[in-house]
Amino acid sequence: HFSIEGVFGNASSRQHKHGVQADKAIEHARQQVATSLECSPKDLIFTSGATEANNLAIKGIVYGGDGGGRHLITSMAEHKSVLDTFKHLEQNGFAVTYLRPDAHGRFTIEQVRRALKPETILVSLMHVNNETGTVEDVGGIATMLAEQDVLFHVDATQGVGKLPINLSTSPISLLSLSAHKFYGPKGIGCLFIKNRSKTKLAPLFHGGDQEHGLRPGTYATHQIVGLGEAIELADELRDHAYEEAVHLRQQFLAVVKQLDGLCLNGDQDNMLPNIINLSFAGVDSETLLTTLRNEISFASGSACTSGALGVSHVLQSMGVAQDVAYGAIRISFGRYTTADEIQFAAESICDEVKRIRGS
Repeated sequence: HFSIEGVFGNASSRQHKHGVQADKAIEHARQQVATSLECSPKDLIFTSGATEANNLAIKGIVYGGDGGGRHLITSMAEHKSVLDTFKHLEQNGFAVTYLRPDAHGRFTIEQVRRALKPETILVSLMHVNNETGTVEDVGGIATMLAEQDVLFHVDATQGVGKLPINLSTSPISLLSLSAHKFYGPKGIGCLFIKNRSKTKLAPLFHGGDQEHGLRPGTYATHQIVGLGEAIELADELRDHAYEEAVHLRQQFLAVVKQLDGLCLNGDQDNMLPNIINLSFAGVDSETLLTTLRNEISFASGSACTSGALGVSHVLQSMGVAQDVAYGAIRISFGRYTTADEIQFAAESICDEVKRIRGS
């Protein structure tokens, strides 16, 4: 469809029909995303993914404002693209408060309220933790911050496509997402900016007028269209996929709970069912990963930090004991995971844990 026989033009070249066709395809995708998030398509900016969207949201607000406030709030359990952005801002003279989650990985509205200062200009917290699956009360936090006239950025990478998000009723200021988390193309994402015409953001890049100058560069038409189609399909399948994930989770846990020394990390009452973070007493996660890597694909933490040695910063922030954190593995599954695959994974992990323990 996007080959020489189809829509191959540059969407910024609207002087000819090929560019107009591409532009229409992009705007259709923008409307698909807006329908999913229940927001205005005018408030959506396409990016290369949530990492860029997070950077644009945080740096954009900080450098695009009037310079009145220099205090920011985030948490110790955020994704590296958020944490490293705040570290950069600290090095440039901004004060950052890092909230510590409770033992289940949760934050309370009151905890965020207590961290506010008169000079606070932005709070950034994720919707669903990418390592534990813990779901935060971003709706309640957003309402409180709106009353305090403080902007609120939400990294919703793990939640979009799996949980309903209504930006017409929730006063979230900025929200980031990545298409590949709901089976869209890799390398494309989006940033929601509430009342974009009034919310001043400084661009990360310069050199073009695309996306109102906030994200210059030639449009990746095929990826943007893929994002739109993927989010529409995710909405259609969301309720069924969620129920299936709950069943697969129960099936997996029913097998591994037969082992002694099992520890489930995260909030088991407020979680995304397709992410399971668990540890086995006396078993190192790297040993499990090494011996099972050719049979099962799982990790000891986020994909963006899997190359780093050491304990998960998320589990550390929750106060998880060091031996438990070192042994933690992250199992995730999705729309195409079968019950047979879950059974195989659970039994394989159990067999390997028993072998390591010598039992």
